[in-house]
Amino acid sequence: MRYNWTVEEIEALFDQPFNDLMFQAQQSHRANFNPNEVQLSTLLSIKTGGCPEDCKYCPQSSRYTTEVESELLMKKEEVMKAALIAKQKGASRFCMGAAWREPKGRAFDLVLDMIREVKAMDMEACATLGMLTAEQASKLKEAGLDYYNHNIDTDPDYYQEIISTRSYEDRLDTLKNVRAEGMSVCCGGIVGMGESSRNRAAMITQLARMSPHPESVPINMLVKVEGTPMQDVADLDPFDFIRTIAVARITMPTSHVRLSAGRDVMSEEMQSLCFLAGANSIFYGEKLLTTGNQDAEKDQQLFKRLGIRPEEQPTPSSRRIANA
Repeated sequence: MRYNWTVEEIEALFDQPFNDLMFQAQQSHRANFNPNEVQLSTLLSIKTGGCPEDCKYCPQSSRYTTEVESELLMKKEEVMKAALIAKQKGASRFCMGAAWREPKGRAFDLVLDMIREVKAMDMEACATLGMLTAEQASKLKEAGLDYYNHNIDTDPDYYQEIISTRSYEDRLDTLKNVRAEGMSVCCGGIVGMGESSRNRAAMITQLARMSPHPESVPINMLVKVEGTPMQDVADLDPFDFIRTIAVARITMPTSHVRLSAGRDVMSEEMQSLCFLAGANSIFYGEKLLTTGNQDAEKDQQLFKRLGIRPEEQPTPSSRRIANA
């Protein structure tokens, strides 16, 4: 396992002929996973809107005028109902997201209780709640949280063009606090925000240098939302997105690479190439935090056509090497 990738090395991976890159990604995928299994996660926004941060891509920021309105924290009964439905539809992990800069007070205690309830349903529990102190990370671990999601979004150089209210180091500090408690990390980024090809390579470099690698690496394609500063950014070439998936698979061979935001506007052919490139996890269900997602029934139909099945236990012990 490598943790010393350079930006230049990763740029060279991106620059390979497409067929060569896909072949290399498939080799990495098959050496570490069953290539015909995909881990299914369901994401629920338990506290929507009103976030004080200024992330230029996010419709939940209170600084922008979008259709997303600020809401109170959902009641535990509503969250548990959603978790049960997700489990019945085949999701093995339930992720709860709150539009906070960081969790505070009684609301954090309520989320801890939700995590305990999800674990009691024999599901993996994941949360994304903003920045964490060491004490908050410890409480999440005690409640049984399996995964904490905290994306780096982009590379350090382009980061200042996207966010000013939270530093890159703030994000890394939260990840360190999560790791110190022994929880798994879900950490990736967003492409299509107007960044350069070198920015994309540098973002993957940041992730691939983490030791250990994030257990889950979500690769998001920007969802352009009216009212945000990025509503008119130029579309990303689909092949650049697929290449990002492939390079993530090569450089982080034992991580689950998640095909995340933007999937609802991707053709079945594009999604299939992403799976071929090494994506082996998706958010499953009709909605992400505030934006649309692929219909679950359509996912099942595509899986059937591709011969893909859900991964039952997305843990290292359950991984099967296919056709060694």
